[in-house]
Amino acid sequence: MRILLIEDALSLGEAVHDQVTEDGHAVDWMQCLKHAETSVATTTYDLILLDLMLPDGRGLDFLRRRRKAGDTTPVIILTARDQISDRIEGLNAGADDYLVKPFDLSELSARIAAVARRYSGNPNPLIRVGELEIDLVNHSVRRAGHGVELTAREWALLESLVQHPGALLSRAQLEDHLYAFGAEIESNTVEVHISRMRKKLGHASIETVRGMGYRLGRR
Repeated sequence: MRILLIEDALSLGEAVHDQVTEDGHAVDWMQCLKHAETSVATTTYDLILLDLMLPDGRGLDFLRRRRKAGDTTPVIILTARDQISDRIEGLNAGADDYLVKPFDLSELSARIAAVARRYSGNPNPLIRVGELEIDLVNHSVRRAGHGVELTAREWALLESLVQHPGALLSRAQLEDHLYAFGAEIESNTVEVHISRMRKKLGHASIETVRGMGYRLGRR
């Protein structure tokens, strides 16, 4: 997934960035609302991690503006404010989940995965596609009962396709899921990963619609 992290604390921001990147997601980290506003205006995100107290404003005001504009991107609030009233205000403003600092990074990973599953329309972490069994929690795949080793990039691609069942994703869309701002992308990167994945998962696991994009094979 392509994730926007809005957090001004350097130590926490670095820890969250590293954790989410290790999970196979592309992360754009912004430390103020001004830069976050520019990011959401130019980039489509799958999820936003939002601190409530930023140097140039309140995260809740940012969230309310996004929801008022019709933005349905899932949002997980990360904050030190632990009062019940604060949680209620955040959820009522349109947040999908709420984590109080300090939190365990593995719990953050689990919350991100759970929110993503809800938005994909299937809260079940075990997805079956033909002879494939995809475990979204443990980031593992079995083909006809045998484990399949995927690289972090391959897993990120597969997860993107799983979370958009039946939808065609263009090369540009898949690149957005894989790479954060500033990353160097070779022109055939997606095609190379797709080719390697088909060798591991079976040719029918990923369909190509020439000139349009890719989608998960029929279930």
